[in-house]
Amino acid sequence: MSIRIEKVANEIKKVLAKPINDIALEKFRGKLITITTVVVSKDLSIAKVYLSVYGGKSSPLEVIEYMEDHKGQVRGYLGRNIRLRITPELRFYLDDTLDQIEQFQEIIDKANSPNDSN
Repeated sequence: MSIRIEKVANEIKKVLAKPINDIALEKFRGKLITITTVVVSKDLSIAKVYLSVYGGKSSPLEVIEYMEDHKGQVRGYLGRNIRLRITPELRFYLDDTLDQIEQFQEIIDKANSPNDSN
């Protein structure tokens, strides 16, 4: 990955933190929504935004669907707050890395625990 692409990805992550947080507070009370990673295509036309979602009553997939439905508004905010010739198209994905780590840890803990059947 080139340094320019990495810088653009980091800047997108910074700029989108506020509107994503505002959406979390307004629409999904009690949820913590954070941007974990932004991956930008080589031509800077697409930005894949990975979100981690915790807490609240609605499912993480509902949050991703909501963000996909409102990506035009978020992209408009991005276009007004970042200096790029073309504002990248946004695609939102669920980052479930922490959930996977937790599941692996549970498996490891079970494997390392003494056998209770004796």
